[in-house]
Amino acid sequence: MKVLKFGGTSVGSPERMHRVAELVTQSSEPKIVVLSAVSGTTNTLVQIGKALQLKQVDEANRLTTDLKEHYNSFCLGLLAEKSARKESKAILESHFEILSAIIQNPFSADAEKEILAQGELLSTKLFTAYLKSQGMPAVLLPALEFMRIDANQEPDEAFTQERLKALLDQYSDTKLFITQGYICLNSQNQIDNLQRGGSDYTASLIGAAVKAEEIQIWTDIDGMHNNDPRIVKRTFRIDRLSFDEAAELAYFGAKILHPFTIRPAQRANIPVRLLNTMDAQAPGTLISDHQEDRPITAVAAKDGITAIKIKSSRMLLAYGFLRKVFEVFEKYKTSIDLITTSEVGISLTIDDQQYLSDILQELETYGQVEVDSNHTIVCVVGNMPFQKVGVLKKIVDAIDDIPIRMLSYGGSRFNISLLIDNQYKVETLNRLNEHIFTFPNQ
Repeated sequence: MKVLKFGGTSVGSPERMHRVAELVTQSSEPKIVVLSAVSGTTNTLVQIGKALQLKQVDEANRLTTDLKEHYNSFCLGLLAEKSARKESKAILESHFEILSAIIQNPFSADAEKEILAQGELLSTKLFTAYLKSQGMPAVLLPALEFMRIDANQEPDEAFTQERLKALLDQYSDTKLFITQGYICLNSQNQIDNLQRGGSDYTASLIGAAVKAEEIQIWTDIDGMHNNDPRIVKRTFRIDRLSFDEAAELAYFGAKILHPFTIRPAQRANIPVRLLNTMDAQAPGTLISDHQEDRPITAVAAKDGITAIKIKSSRMLLAYGFLRKVFEVFEKYKTSIDLITTSEVGISLTIDDQQYLSDILQELETYGQVEVDSNHTIVCVVGNMPFQKVGVLKKIVDAIDDIPIRMLSYGGSRFNISLLIDNQYKVETLNRLNEHIFTFPNQ
């Protein structure tokens, strides 16, 4: 069995949803298809939630009405048969009644999550209705029946494996299953989600649960590139990546892949293939446990980074000082990206400023604290064990006149990370692109 995930742009119009139907029915091999919400839907649902949070009920109603009109038009383009259109109308009425009911009641965090869930529920039900209208047998597997997170917001993989197997066993003759990405239940059996981009994560968790032959992530580009094609003059597609390389690139800014996607697939040793819905014949990028023998594979950048420096003469030879600092970040559930230390200070970076003022207040009890915001982490990824001399020099030489705030090397054999002011991001990525890569057919 294969697991195929299609993102919002892949199902963003009736024509694209038709194309996805062609792709998933080309072969008779068993497959589970994971769909995101139709592009633009989640953003509108977020806006509805924000309007309700601000008690702007009229604005929430306006956004809901506009969204329903969009889906009415969408269904006219998606479905031609009278019976299928009647079914789609019932689907829309059901879900927009849910939204209307939420709008009329006091707003809460639980209500917001229920609002956000409607996008994936709509896309999968409408897609299944289209398959049915075309005589393509498929079964809709509700993600809320098998996908759950625990009290720590982590996926309950044992629960998913057990429940998913029981559901699939009910349809032993079925080859095609459709389900929602992103949404799940929490430990209180309330509707929740895997956070933005979580449809990739859903696909990986499902793939691991069913021991899939392959997990395919279909987007609107032809695989992972060696650099960000949106801001770099010329890039090239990478044919193969190791799990470790892909995980580093995803975490440090490669937009094609959600950072958590690789974990379940890597643990189960299931290859992940990145493919292009708009060009299905393109080979894409294959991610597996195979490690290519190359020192530098790709570059990624992560914006919105805040650097924090804690300086204290009391740190000198002070047992437990680092532990105390880390406990502050643990208390506020804030992850640290990079860290460097010296005899009298620690410099580190975070990408979540939600609890920054509280963190700084507690850190100030340990010493002088300095904060720099608006930074970018540039991550150079490849197979770079310390024995391979010259790799770091090649990177630094390429940007020798760009100020580097921090440099992290040695924590992983697969990345070298540089912290720079955001104003140098575009220049840094382009300079690295020209100086550290050998382009195909060059």
